[in-house]
Amino acid sequence: MTVLMWIIAASFLGGALSVLTASVFAYAAKPHWVGHLVSYAIGALLGAAFLEILPHALETGNAHTITATVLAGIMGFFVLEKLVLWRHCHHETCEAHTPEAAHNHAHQHAPANDHGRSGMMILVGDTFHNFVDGILIAAAFLADVQLGIITALAIITHEIPQEVGDFLILLHSGYSKARALAYNLLSSGATLIGGVLAYYALHSMQNLIPVFLALAAASMIYVAVADLIPGLHKRVGLAATLEQAGLIAAGIATIWVSELLVGKYA
Repeated sequence: MTVLMWIIAASFLGGALSVLTASVFAYAAKPHWVGHLVSYAIGALLGAAFLEILPHALETGNAHTITATVLAGIMGFFVLEKLVLWRHCHHETCEAHTPEAAHNHAHQHAPANDHGRSGMMILVGDTFHNFVDGILIAAAFLADVQLGIITALAIITHEIPQEVGDFLILLHSGYSKARALAYNLLSSGATLIGGVLAYYALHSMQNLIPVFLALAAASMIYVAVADLIPGLHKRVGLAATLEQAGLIAAGIATIWVSELLVGKYA
């Protein structure tokens, strides 16, 4: 199987599986299910960033360049998210569109909708996000097939709770379930487009692959630490804390076991 075929398969299946799985949860999920997915996704993101992507980037690139790129990436994602929030919010206190916040928002305000405005903004943002995911998947596969598989698994794990939130926002925005699913599937196609375009662009620029891997790690670290972990602090009980820590550990363990299995059979 060629590298391009791996990229196409991972991008297509990753996007479609994330959306379809998320739609199943969104149709019948209870609020605490989304919280479980978020905790697990945190572990998968951090595990992929620190156990797979960063070590490989440091092996193939300059350490100072890689660490500086991670730092710049985290700062860049912070500024980008601020711009997105500024665009969405018109007052000082605005709750970010985390999966749990979206789930609560959709249920608390279910009777009304905004005639598609927030849904359209979510679709535009999600399409761009999926396109970037495709680029990161391609960069990982061009570096190493095993790294590409691990990166794709981590992205899929994160995408499921995010897509649950997006799906619920679309429903709140007035979309029917069928239209919300169709638009989310269409948006997921941007992952495939980003992956294929990046394959041809990066194939002749191998020296840029470690930089893109560092950006991938920065993206995963930022999403886990800045977007997802703060939501877990809303539940401060001992039982909730132990449950969250266990699910985060399970996410990390999944990446570690996947690394061993993929390395054995790749």
